[in-house]
Amino acid sequence: MYADEDEDYLIDAPVSAGDGFSFAGGKYSDELGRADEWFARGKMVKAYPVEGGLEKAKDPLFGLAMGEASQTSDDSFRWFYVEEGDRKNPTVLLVHGFPSQAYSYRNVMSDLSSDYHVVAFDWLGFGFSDKPQPKYGFNYTTDEYATALKLLVDALDLNNFTLAVQGFFVPAALQFAKNNEETVKQLILINPPVTDQHTKLPSSLSAFSTFLLGEVFAQDPLKASDKPLTDCGPYILDEEDAVVYRRPYLTSGASGFALVAISRNLKIELKVFVKELKRILSPTSWKKPVSIVWGLKDRWLDFNGVEAFAKSINADLVQLPQVGHHAQEDFGEEVAKSLKALIRRRSVV
Repeated sequence: MYADEDEDYLIDAPVSAGDGFSFAGGKYSDELGRADEWFARGKMVKAYPVEGGLEKAKDPLFGLAMGEASQTSDDSFRWFYVEEGDRKNPTVLLVHGFPSQAYSYRNVMSDLSSDYHVVAFDWLGFGFSDKPQPKYGFNYTTDEYATALKLLVDALDLNNFTLAVQGFFVPAALQFAKNNEETVKQLILINPPVTDQHTKLPSSLSAFSTFLLGEVFAQDPLKASDKPLTDCGPYILDEEDAVVYRRPYLTSGASGFALVAISRNLKIELKVFVKELKRILSPTSWKKPVSIVWGLKDRWLDFNGVEAFAKSINADLVQLPQVGHHAQEDFGEEVAKSLKALIRRRSVV
């Protein structure tokens, strides 16, 4: 479906734009596409203050000044979010996984917004949100992400919501939930890392943690975007959707460096998180409803042990036979259907 990695490729136009820092890449045009349509559905909000006195970001390999596309706001970081549905309805906060974007929830949002107030956002380092260089105000640790999520939730004035989070960003979202349990009505985990077998990053992600080679790989949109999205499940990613996911890596070298930082941090922090997960979500510690949605076609995280984990924390478990790791991108309609059923079921418990 995609060009061979060793061949030249065109993404959607013969004109390239960006900050000029890229070891490999493609091209995109300034003509309107799905990324522009998605951006038009959302807004920007500032949350998480930038440390004062920081100089302009430089790339970590050669110390070269990064272009404007790789610089952030000088007061608080900018987050991209999409908000749909009536605020009078129950709120659902959709949190994308790693590496992905809020765009992955586009079909889920369309299905949920008639009955719910739905919000999805790009984490710092992804999509249209700011992508600070490590050591320039944000280092992409789980603790920082959890703190940043609290500030984002406050900025968006969200409270008493269902928190639905997918994949390897479950550690950060769960840390936020643990510290702010009063704001979370119920918790839904979509293909989260929960067993000892899930403590090792898959090869297509751990490659970014390799010294020097990680920085090189992360500047190639096919390795940084296409490969992770297609390796982890039975995806046949539409080319126009693939362009949306590639675009951050084409417009800013900072996207790749953020990917490297997160991979290196997760490689260390994931083991600690999985060890603590059962304790955090035990019925004696966590008092809110918990559910797990699991795509059985996940090629990254094995299903063995998930049922036992769900039983140990009294969580509902929904199995989706044809869905992979990035469930909401693979079969958004099925995920939306599952979320609706779980929210309604838990609301009457």
